[in-house]
Parts: sequence; C-alpha cells; structure tokens
Amino acid sequence: MTIDSPEKTWSTAKEEIMEATYRALLEHGYADLSISRIADELDKSKAAIYYHYDTKDDLLAAFLEFAVDRFEETIKTETGDEPSEALEHVIEKLLPLRPGEEQRQLQEVLVALRSQAVTNEVFREQFTQIDERLAATIRGIVELGIDEGIFRDVDSSRVAEHILATINGAMYSRATTDREDATAAARVSLSSYINSELRRST
Repeated sequence: MTIDSPEKTWSTAKEEIMEATYRALLEHGYADLSISRIADELDKSKAAIYYHYDTKDDLLAAFLEFAVDRFEETIKTETGDEPSEALEHVIEKLLPLRPGEEQRQLQEVLVALRSQAVTNEVFREQFTQIDERLAATIRGIVELGIDEGIFRDVDSSRVAEHILATINGAMYSRATTDREDATAAARVSLSSYINSELRRST
C-alpha cells in the first residue's frame, strides 16, 4: 500500500533534538517545557538547539512534523495491502482503546499543542498540514478499497474527514475529561459507520 506524503530527510542532529524534545514533553508537558529542559535531555548546550531552531515554537513545529513523519512510516511498514485491516490499524494507532501510559501522555501533549493553534499561527499551519496528511492517508486506504471492490463506491474525502473528525474529537475528550467510556463509544460508533458506509454486503 502506498501513501503519498512529503519526503523529508532528518539529519542525525535534528533527529536527536526531536527525540530529546519528545522525552522532555513527556516529562514536563507543554506548559513547563523549555529549551533548557530539552538541552538537558539532549545532554548538550542550548546553543546546539538554537543552531537549528530560532525559537521554541519553531522547534515544536518541527517536532509535530517529525511525529507525523514517524507515524506515516509506521503505517507504511505495519499495514498490509488489505484495506479493511489497514483502516482499522490506522484508527487503532490514532485512537487506541487501551493506551499505554506513554501513549496517553503523548496524546495529552498533542492536545495541549493543538490548543495553542487557536492563537499561534505557526502551530495552526502545522496542525492544518497534519490533519491534511492524516485525511489523505485515510482517503488513500478508502480509495484502494473501492478500487479492489472491497468498499462501496463512496465519496472518499467525505468519509476520511468524518473518520478523522471522530478521532480528533474522541482524542480531545480523552485528554481533557474523565469520561473513560467516551473513547470506547466513539470506536464502536466508528466501526458501525465503516460497516454501514463502506463495507459491501456479502
């Protein structure tokens, strides 16, 4: 299965900064994140970070792109050519039913960063690109299923946006409320939607 996405090569130095940023975000969260704390995780000076990124916002925008690149690589390597399984895999990756502690922390970090996009143009642009790339990933899977006769001939863009909106809403609810059953309900609803909207009757 091929998913079109922008090609980007990350240098070793930038990959190390991204990994350090990831660890610092999990440890301190967005509110208490600083270049100093990222440098501590990197075990280098702040100058080593400022050599590549002018501000913390620039670094975090790059981190978001890095995270999506990694996600898309995972999707390419872990999904086969069966569209139904690939779609379920993407949904489980984005909205796991039983997330581990690190997955839960990461989702909370991403929700905190997304909330900044209301007033921060750098983050807004990055999350716009993220959602467009995720929607394109889902759309590509749906279109492959249509071509192979597994899925009904539906509007792939509309279906992709519906699935992504449901995932984003459930992720936001999980990170900002104590409604533990809401995610499971959203997943059941998504399964019902996919069964009724996409899958051909046998």
